[in-house]
Amino acid sequence: MEIIDLTSFEKALTSLFEVIEVYNSDSNNSITRDSMIQRFEYTYSLSLKMIKRYFANGAFVFENLEGMTFNEMIRHANKMGLLRSNLEQWNNYRLKRNLTSHTYDEQIAFEVASIIEDFAQDAKFLLNKLKQIQCTD
Repeated sequence: MEIIDLTSFEKALTSLFEVIEVYNSDSNNSITRDSMIQRFEYTYSLSLKMIKRYFANGAFVFENLEGMTFNEMIRHANKMGLLRSNLEQWNNYRLKRNLTSHTYDEQIAFEVASIIEDFAQDAKFLLNKLKQIQCTD
């Protein structure tokens, strides 16, 4: 199996953890919250790309990788031990990500901010699993 370049994912995750730390010290700062939400958006997108790259690199044989639904992808990733949380949690992340990309509302911003730390832990789990798998191949 070909090595997947995890650099962008790792950098995004590091950046997300940095802003989470700042936000946790002052959760009333809307600039920090908005920055955290934006970092969540691109880290979330990268996490899905990394799962797809892992599948595309021969981790699992799929008849139609491009036609795979989000639910199928998350279920397969779970079966392979790549994810810490289940489909329901990843659907929640997806819902929150979609909320942020279509509208800005103060209440939605707080709602999204409330799940970002959990997401960061799940993304870190995924990154560590991908690194671990690549070290053993």
